[in-house]
Amino acid sequence: MSGHGKAIPMTARAGGRLSGRAEVPGDKSISHRALILGALAVGETRITGLLEGQDVMDTARAMAAFGAEVTDHGGGAWSVHGLGTGGFAEPEDVIDCGNSGTGVRLIMGAMATSPIAATFTGDASLRARPMGRVTDPLRLFGAEAHGRAGGRLPLTLKGAVTPVPVRYTVPVPSAQVKSAVLLAGLNAPGETMVIEAEATRDHTERMLAGFGAAIRTETTTEGRVITLTGQPELRPQTIAVPRDPSSAAFPVCAALIVEGSDVLVPGIGLNPTRAGLYETLIEMGADLSYENMREEGGEPVADLRARFSPDLRGIEVPAERAPSMIDEYPILSVVASCATGATVMRGVAELRVKESDRIDAMARGLEACGVRVEETRDSFTIHGMGAGGVTGGTVCATHLDHRIAMSFLCLGLATRRPVGVDDAGPIATSFPVFEPLMRALGATLERGAA
Repeated sequence: MSGHGKAIPMTARAGGRLSGRAEVPGDKSISHRALILGALAVGETRITGLLEGQDVMDTARAMAAFGAEVTDHGGGAWSVHGLGTGGFAEPEDVIDCGNSGTGVRLIMGAMATSPIAATFTGDASLRARPMGRVTDPLRLFGAEAHGRAGGRLPLTLKGAVTPVPVRYTVPVPSAQVKSAVLLAGLNAPGETMVIEAEATRDHTERMLAGFGAAIRTETTTEGRVITLTGQPELRPQTIAVPRDPSSAAFPVCAALIVEGSDVLVPGIGLNPTRAGLYETLIEMGADLSYENMREEGGEPVADLRARFSPDLRGIEVPAERAPSMIDEYPILSVVASCATGATVMRGVAELRVKESDRIDAMARGLEACGVRVEETRDSFTIHGMGAGGVTGGTVCATHLDHRIAMSFLCLGLATRRPVGVDDAGPIATSFPVFEPLMRALGATLERGAA
């Protein structure tokens, strides 16, 4: 069964300032989609800057299991020789998606309208996550799903033999669900429509258009309506993956709270549906600046500079901003603990069904570090202690969640006493070079408990 093996405790402690270039890995969301759409195109798609973390590598193996030719050329350069829309072959073995909710949900969508069956599993964290939110709309196409109680993995999905297009309103903002429905719609005749009340990250729509799909987006009284014409012949592409803004959040936020720091993240993706964290940080008084703004592969990109910001202040983060920064709330809560006043985060119930219950995980860890936290089902409030005011001196539980682990390690760089995490192993799923990258900037990270 999937898992990263023996726990790797790690400790962070305050030291010198952070400085230099933080060349974070490629965007995880775009990397997943590039592999999947490359496998659905006719011909060879070439990808540079692919994130080579465990999550994306599991998706690469899955595409090979469905019959695509996936080749690693070294240095983040990959190629995918695709099978065409509806061309997936039935895999011979179980598809193990490790820790990746994005990977498993998008892959399910991509195969749901082909007349094949596949069984999916993952690590303990992924097997505990709800899959009904994606299998329910896939059933509308004619697919069948059979899983554990609550629709959890392991789960067998039988694709529709004669798929039909659907019109689906996403009940809770979710780019994963939206994308799964759009990918399923590729092999259904006619027009598939997805309606979302709040805009979520639009990498799938941008990339579908780039591969030649007929897709349009309009804003109506119902919300954002995305219409896809099914059964296109997707054209192979050359894709340069921008650096991941969710991974960049960790060195950026660490720089804001560690005295004297000045860090540059080159080539970060700034898709407006992903940039909510940086907008929020600027409102809190963060010293952030964008340099060399440009467009690469249809995505806005810039070099982002972050400097120590001793006068951060708590704010109320608009609930409607949540979809554009849902993965960044754990590290935002770390920054909020080093600000003055309360930071209120609402509309974040989605955090409770991520790799862990991220509200609970952050609340318990921050409280152990001396920070007062209030939480409800869909909100939490951090009562900041100002620059240098957080005590630390504890070991935080990560619950097999990479973002929880990285968040507490960043906090430990600015606390009075060291902060440890019980297991830094899951960090490899999304940010395999986190430890050497942070050390190169000047961070004091040590293997072992605090």
